[in-house]
Amino acid sequence: MKYKQVAIIGLGRFGMSLLTELSRMGCDVLAIDNDVNNVNEVAEIATHTIQADSMDEQVLKSLGIRNFDIVIVAIGENVQASILTTIILKELGVKKIVAKAKNALHGKVLEKVGADCVVFPERDMAIKLAKTILSHHILDHIELSPQYSIEELLAPKIFINKSIEEIDVRKKMKVSILAIKRGDEVIVVLNAREVIKAGDILVALGKNEDLQRLDELES
Repeated sequence: MKYKQVAIIGLGRFGMSLLTELSRMGCDVLAIDNDVNNVNEVAEIATHTIQADSMDEQVLKSLGIRNFDIVIVAIGENVQASILTTIILKELGVKKIVAKAKNALHGKVLEKVGADCVVFPERDMAIKLAKTILSHHILDHIELSPQYSIEELLAPKIFINKSIEEIDVRKKMKVSILAIKRGDEVIVVLNAREVIKAGDILVALGKNEDLQRLDELES
């Protein structure tokens, strides 16, 4: 695992969910929040916890924050605290800063002041949910850029009992099939003669408009 020592600043729903998953994956996680109740709530999950004001540079310095592989600023509603914390982390020489943004403007400011990666969890979840609700058979959606995405979708009926070569979606729709999920099996090295079966889930990569055409095929 590339990042073993992680600090999370801000223990709202996003921060706590992230903490739980990173701990499960074997990371050493330092959890920081200015609310003692939030800190106490994750005491048994995090490797270390501390109640602190992340806008206090001396406190962060005393924690050796610059020695962590990655620091995640997961502060929710307090935009000022989010921005100032990011500035301080940058000045302290943190190797990689990931910051949560509420909106596009907040995200631009975070990038300007030194965040290496800005995430929009609410926006991204809303996009994924909207596509799932309106789709015929999309099961999951990962946005790679404003133009390209990866989607998991139930194989359309017209693909059943046909090979990858026969459906030829790369040529016909400009979409690449990266893998097939079949029950508990995941086929990642695809042979052109691999036959698609009923219930197969296709993992497809392409431009959003091309993936939309694929989704509109009869399920």
